[in-house]
Amino acid sequence: MSTSERHVRLFRNGRNQALRIPREFELEGQEAIIHKEGDRLIVEPIRKGRLLALLASLDPLTEPFPDIDDDLPPLDDVQL
Repeated sequence: MSTSERHVRLFRNGRNQALRIPREFELEGQEAIIHKEGDRLIVEPIRKGRLLALLASLDPLTEPFPDIDDDLPPLDDVQL
């Protein structure tokens, strides 16, 4: 087996099935997202604050945003 694969045992923890994650597969943080694809379980760490760091690293937008409400009537003219 390679280092990216390891045999582990499943066990019960109350009403939940669980497994111990070996040290070389530890995830950062305290929370993770788990989803199922066929018979595979995918576990991904929740990385908090990474979106803000990514947005801060981007160059500012220089293009003006279009005025999307040009064709709409003024709010006072709307009849409900």
